[in-house]
Amino acid sequence: MSEYVTITIDDREVKARTGQKLLWAALENDIYIPHLCAIKAEKRPNASCRLCFVEIEGLSDPVTSCSRTVKEGMVVTTRSPRVDRLVKTAFELLLSDHDLKCSECPAHRNCALQTIAKKRGLKLRQKRFKPVIREFELDDSPQEFAFNRNRCVLCGQCIWADREEAKIGAIGFTGRGITRVVTTFQDVPLAESICTQCTLCVDACPVGALYYKDSAK
Repeated sequence: MSEYVTITIDDREVKARTGQKLLWAALENDIYIPHLCAIKAEKRPNASCRLCFVEIEGLSDPVTSCSRTVKEGMVVTTRSPRVDRLVKTAFELLLSDHDLKCSECPAHRNCALQTIAKKRGLKLRQKRFKPVIREFELDDSPQEFAFNRNRCVLCGQCIWADREEAKIGAIGFTGRGITRVVTTFQDVPLAESICTQCTLCVDACPVGALYYKDSAK
């Protein structure tokens, strides 16, 4: 089997590693596809953020690029009316329960949501969906960092870092639908959990939900 395959993305022919997920093949070739939850080392992407849709020639419906493996001759379109509509809807749903006081956030100007908005011409506000008011208390119990769940986008990046990199398992998802949150066992403060305060979860957070205290505004 060849080490590489040739695919076409937005009328541009590129090389991708055999077995590679389409999202990473595109990003490595400087072709932007929005994403939040995708983790390169994850063998079974959950595609929960629903932002990385593309169209593939021969398929009737758009698919998530993080879960699609490249194939020789694959022809991909990252922008189309259907793709743009799906991405905009997913983005606005994320904003419906996200704290949008961007200027007060430590991740301001270094936030994945701001990057997506800029690159896709979207606005950091939405009017279609009823806002979900979140009023979680700030957890600033660790020494170096804090956790503001009102900014969390449920991407799972912090959980992956905690479980797969730190090998701790201090945090995880609980609840379903609009009640889904990232929390510790029995929802105790991080400093009272088995968290070792290694800060790998902070480095993984793309939106400023987990942040270093000395970066807070």
